[in-house]
Amino acid sequence: MSAAKPPSDAALQAWRERIKGWHEQSRDPGLTVVLILEASLIFLVAPLSGMGVLPTLVLPVMFVLLVFAILAVTWHSHIATIAVLIAVVLSPFGTLLWREDPTPLTEWLSAGGRLLAIAALSLTIARVVFGSGRVSFHRVQGAVVLYLNFGLFFFTIYRLLDDLLPKAFSGLPPTGQEYGSGAALLYFSFSTLTTLGYGDITPVHPLLRSIANLEAVIGQLYPATLLARLVSLEIVHRR
Repeated sequence: MSAAKPPSDAALQAWRERIKGWHEQSRDPGLTVVLILEASLIFLVAPLSGMGVLPTLVLPVMFVLLVFAILAVTWHSHIATIAVLIAVVLSPFGTLLWREDPTPLTEWLSAGGRLLAIAALSLTIARVVFGSGRVSFHRVQGAVVLYLNFGLFFFTIYRLLDDLLPKAFSGLPPTGQEYGSGAALLYFSFSTLTTLGYGDITPVHPLLRSIANLEAVIGQLYPATLLARLVSLEIVHRR
């Protein structure tokens, strides 16, 4: 019996093109799902969970759905996909360890997983948002997701440092009271990103003040940079 012939270069190229087409078809709906899930988590699920209104199962289910949506967006990039999968393992593992033994190391493991996932998703979306090509509805959706990711990224940092540095914030409600410290820090992060700043929660530690300043600068520069890029792309397309 003769050995099976290896696939030809033309067949491999056709298979790569088919996979690329599947990715292009799944990426845009994936962006839509990521946007819907992130907006729901930030503006609805997180505050309601902090109030104790929603069942405890809702938040984990939303995170699982968000992970699948993120993978649909990032799976064409092997590095981003691996980073997301590592984050999926690292974050809950660190959380479980922290519940058993709350130490700075377990805090960093839990927060590091979330930061890694947000960074991988953001870098993948940034390539789409600021890349060449015509301005589309899905590109604008990606820009909104990227903006929300900034708030989530800094929220994760604030929560980590709030656990590691005692009395790092002033005006922060204790965990389990009012809307909970987690929901309050999420509110603080987006208030800082948008430079709204009601002043009810303020950073006291010098490091946190610097990080809050950095988030406020990004919140101002990103919309201006994005608008300039989108306008230039539209001008190039109309020529």
